[in-house]
Amino acid sequence: MGWTDGIEGGVATDTSAIDLIHEIGSRLAAADPLPAVLARVVDFASSVVQCDSCFVYVLSGEDLVLRASKTPHPEVVDHLTLPVGQGITGWVAAHREPVAVDSHAFEDPRFQTFNELPEDRYEAFLSVPVLSRGKLVGVVNLQHRQVHYYTQREIQLISTIGFLVGAEIESARLEEQNQQLFERLETRKVVDRAKGVLQRDFGFTEEQAYLAIQRQSRQRRKSKKEIAEAIILAGELRRGKSRPS
Repeated sequence: MGWTDGIEGGVATDTSAIDLIHEIGSRLAAADPLPAVLARVVDFASSVVQCDSCFVYVLSGEDLVLRASKTPHPEVVDHLTLPVGQGITGWVAAHREPVAVDSHAFEDPRFQTFNELPEDRYEAFLSVPVLSRGKLVGVVNLQHRQVHYYTQREIQLISTIGFLVGAEIESARLEEQNQQLFERLETRKVVDRAKGVLQRDFGFTEEQAYLAIQRQSRQRRKSKKEIAEAIILAGELRRGKSRPS
C-alpha cells in the first residue's frame, strides 16, 4: 500500500491511518541516517495532510535548525536557525503544544518571517512538536497556500507521527553527532601528524605549522584533513629519497 492510498479530502481514513502508522513504525526500524529519517517524516506528514509545504526542524542546543523540506531549499536546509520561543515554530517548541492557524497565518503575532523562504506568505499553518520521552526533539510544520481548516483529527494524526518518530530522530541525531565527533578526532590526529612533519622538515613552530595547514586549506579549498594527508605523504616521500639505496 502506498503512503497516499486511502486518503480522502486531504486526510487519511481510519484504515489508511492505521496502515500509515504501522508503516511508519516498520520503516523507521531500518535505523537509517538522520537525513533519510527526516525525509520520511516529510513524506508521512504530507501524506496524512496533503499540504503545499512541509518543514522539519530539529533541536540543536538552544536553537531549531531546518533539516528537511518538502520543496527544495538547499540554500537554507541545515543553515536556517530559529531560537526556541521565536515565531510560531519557536512558540510550539517552547510550549510543546501544537498550533493551527486556518487563515492569514502571517498576521499571527507569533509569526516570524524569513526572507529565505517563499512559503512565508502561505495562508494556513500547522505546527506540531516532536517529542521523545517528554523531551523536545523538533517541530513539524505544514503550510497551505489557501485557507485550510485543520480538523482535530488532522492535528492528532500529525501529533501521533511526532510521537512515533521522536525517539528515532533523537537516536539518528545522536548517531550523527557521534560520527561528527569521530571525524573531528580523526582530523585532529592527522593534522597533528602533519604539524610534526612541518616542524621536523622545515623548522616550523607548532603554531606556524598549524597556520600553514589552515592557509593551504583555504587557498586550495580543501579540508584541513586533506591538506594534512598530503603533507604527511610528501614528508614520507622526502624521507624515502634521503635514505641511502
